[in-house]
Amino acid sequence: MSTSIDLSDYESGGKVDDYHDRLTGLQDRLGHIQTAHIIHKRRAIIVFEGWDAAGKGGIIRRLTADWDPRYFEVWPIAAPTPEELSHHFLWRFWRRLPAQHNIAVFDRSWYGRVLVERVEGFASEAEWQRGYDEINGFEAQQAETGATLIKIFVHVTQKTQDKRLRERIETPWKRWKTGLDDYRNRARRADYLDAMHDMFARTNTEIAPWVVIDGNDKKAARIAALTAIADALEARVPMDPPALDPEVEAAARSAGVIN
Repeated sequence: MSTSIDLSDYESGGKVDDYHDRLTGLQDRLGHIQTAHIIHKRRAIIVFEGWDAAGKGGIIRRLTADWDPRYFEVWPIAAPTPEELSHHFLWRFWRRLPAQHNIAVFDRSWYGRVLVERVEGFASEAEWQRGYDEINGFEAQQAETGATLIKIFVHVTQKTQDKRLRERIETPWKRWKTGLDDYRNRARRADYLDAMHDMFARTNTEIAPWVVIDGNDKKAARIAALTAIADALEARVPMDPPALDPEVEAAARSAGVIN
């Protein structure tokens, strides 16, 4: 059963104290969590959705800062290729699911079917209406096969989004991050809000709940998102460090590496 979410509840933009200390602690914790996933051959899927300029990329950079790059992948999802369009919309995501002991991070995801494809008319009403059940089934399959699935939505107000879009224009080295799509999407904010609230109402399930992050203060959003992710990952993997192999210990003593 799904439960609804009201995005207006996530607009306070609260500040965070001791940002750098808290961030360092969370990144250390996330490093241990990734190690536990490697040791215990667990897999996890982390999905990020949200407004343009909401801060998803900054959260992802800090999430993965202390992770071993051999055991995670970040998938930036753009418009489907002609090959991908010739298959079911979930096909390209099946191909990117993580193997055992890996974590996959999706910067946008299969929710495009019920967001941008719905709003911009890239999917018919029958297709995006059917998409809710298809997505719920897909996510249930991941959970049933042992994957931890975390869905993060980063929300910002129109005022905050406009401030960040302005910064992208006024700061030369940020201009590559903006384009006409930002303004086409901005012009249809009301339509996107309707689609988002329908998405939450129909896909905020017990198996795969949404976590909404107030993104109006970037630092507070990063701490909130990393905390939610660490809590969810840690709950699904044993966090005891591995025992030292007696043969390795003996070899280390023989080599004089340890006493």
